[in-house]
Amino acid sequence: MSKSVTIRVDDQLHALLKERAAAEGSTVTALITQAAYEAVRDPRLEGAAEVFRSFIAEQGDAFDEAFPDDAPDQRDSSGRAA
Repeated sequence: MSKSVTIRVDDQLHALLKERAAAEGSTVTALITQAAYEAVRDPRLEGAAEVFRSFIAEQGDAFDEAFPDDAPDQRDSSGRAA
């Protein structure tokens, strides 16, 4: 069940929120809800995807050598099977 939360914003911020929501085909409520979720997101996840990609780029060959039968298909730079 969702809860109602009231916040006060100045006229300029309200106008910017309405403009952004309209540009995204969304609502001010949805925009603020998304921002709230991002504000409470676990900070340990920040940059996790980039760290993982770097690790794979640096260590992927070692994994392929250690487990040749389990190596994933090779992909080109676009992510498609080579």
